[in-house]
Amino acid sequence: MKAIMEKKAVNKTVICLMVENQPNVLARISSLVGRRSFNISTITASETNVSGITKITLVVNGDDENVLYQIIAQMKKLENVNEAYVLPDTNSLYRELLLVKIKATQEERSALHEMTEIYRGKVVGLNKESMIIELTGSPKKIDGFMSMLEEYDIIEVSRTGVTGMARDSSEEKHLTGI
Repeated sequence: MKAIMEKKAVNKTVICLMVENQPNVLARISSLVGRRSFNISTITASETNVSGITKITLVVNGDDENVLYQIIAQMKKLENVNEAYVLPDTNSLYRELLLVKIKATQEERSALHEMTEIYRGKVVGLNKESMIIELTGSPKKIDGFMSMLEEYDIIEVSRTGVTGMARDSSEEKHLTGI
């Protein structure tokens, strides 16, 4: 029988940074967050349409809003950081990618395939012992799908972490609170 653990509600904040694509930028950012006792739950980084600029998206856990805004202000002062802002929960789009490998008998495959279609995912790998499912969506959707898989034997899970953007580009500039 699986033990059910209650999770303490923690404030999660999504921070976006536009940085110069240089060595050690990510290390300085994560160190800054850690020194202020905030935990990074996910981090993604990718090149943008602007040559030499990388977008970093952090999801941080912490309860002190004043410290959060101090972190953002300090990030803006880092040499290679061009921009830092918080994405609003109410007017932003968040996505994550999940790859999950599940041990599946021939009898279990149809139920897993049906569940995958309901969540608008797809089976991307299949052999006699297992199947690999790909799913993209909001973190809540990914968490919901993972909870549906609890009765199956999960072999491996890989999640990309959250990436996101404000739905209205003018919204981003007003989110720093600084």
